[in-house]
Amino acid sequence: MNTIQHNGKTVRITTREVIFVIALTACLTPWVSPPVALVIGLVIAQFIGHPFLHLNHKATHILLQVSVVGLGFGMNIQSAVKAGSEGFLFTVASITGTLVIGYIAGKLLKIESKTSHLISCGTAICGGSAIAAISPVIRAEEKQLSVALGTVFILNSAALFLFPFVGHLLHMTQTQFGLWSAIAIHDTSSVVGAASKYGPEALEIATTVKLARALWIIPVVLLTAFCFKTGKQKVKVPYFIGLFILAMIIHTYIPMQPVSDVIVNVAKTGLTLTLFLIGAGLSAAVLRGVGIKPLIQGLLLWMIISGAALWAVLQLTK
Repeated sequence: MNTIQHNGKTVRITTREVIFVIALTACLTPWVSPPVALVIGLVIAQFIGHPFLHLNHKATHILLQVSVVGLGFGMNIQSAVKAGSEGFLFTVASITGTLVIGYIAGKLLKIESKTSHLISCGTAICGGSAIAAISPVIRAEEKQLSVALGTVFILNSAALFLFPFVGHLLHMTQTQFGLWSAIAIHDTSSVVGAASKYGPEALEIATTVKLARALWIIPVVLLTAFCFKTGKQKVKVPYFIGLFILAMIIHTYIPMQPVSDVIVNVAKTGLTLTLFLIGAGLSAAVLRGVGIKPLIQGLLLWMIISGAALWAVLQLTK
């Protein structure tokens, strides 16, 4: 326990808080990559715990959105439109297939219907964002929400390391890897983290396709309300996607290269911090709370969508 004086008041700082701040500060340096930041966060979560856990969800939510908008200042709108159109059919097929297979898997494993649907939607669209949007529509309980989020975040953590490895092993082009990661990795943070490690073109394609995919939250929310017979619900539109598009337009048509470079570098640092915070939130209690059956469903869905998307991308982009 350390104490400092601030405005004449004594402020107590715990050793846990000091270690957390040191680790967070390290993630601001260029020597810590997004995957390493995630590992540091996981180590913090398992051994000392997150001292500011009550702020973690809001912080990661805001930081991720700001970082994604910042990345838009390094992308060309014309290239992004081309990438988005290429990924459209992949998106429709993969979302439909994932929801159907997820429903069947949930029934076979006898998983509670709301938990199963949240895991399916998180896998099909955009991870935690989709789960957060769907949960109030089906009036999910805190336990159901926690299990779905835990399942998705555990698999996201694995994807951040596995996908670049597989991509290099199969000698995938940056276009192929960008499409594959956008379709098969749940959360936008891990998609951007994996793609940024693979290359700049992969990052541009992956980010664009993933954000276009996130818009499917709207029809899936409406379908969910109908299937669960919950009536009309307010749909939360991810407005930051519009800001991301605006950032790409500005970068494409207004010459501001030095400023754009600074914004993109800051955004990448923000993404690294986001992954550190996500890792720091995955405590042993969260991991234990997921349970084996939901994890099996999530893993099964992830393996099917990853394998099918990999085959499709390699076959159709030769």
